Amino acid sequence: MGKRPAETFDIECPCCRARLTVDGGLGTVLSHVPPPKAPPAVDLDDTARLLREHDEAVEAKFRASVEAEKSKEDVLARKFAEGLRKAKDAPVEKPLRDFDLD
Repeated sequence: MGKRPAETFDIECPCCRARLTVDGGLGTVLSHVPPPKAPPAVDLDDTARLLREHDEAVEAKFRASVEAEKSKEDVLARKFAEGLRKAKDAPVEKPLRDFDLD
């Protein structure tokens, strides 16, 4: 019997538009062409506005962290005082160990 010529198929992916060349006899991919890249759809005015908004958000977060650092000492002192008050009010108990649970 004579050999049949190998058939190749060019296939385009419906999702990403990539192109594959497949050998029908062997059932393997011979080549792959990546999908074409879409041009950026961003306007320069939009980009400038987005950059300004990002800079403003960063500045606002920085100001908030500076304010939090200023009051951090007071917050920690209040938390310590509250914990100390609770410790004084609570009765002294023997700590529960894992061995006691058996």
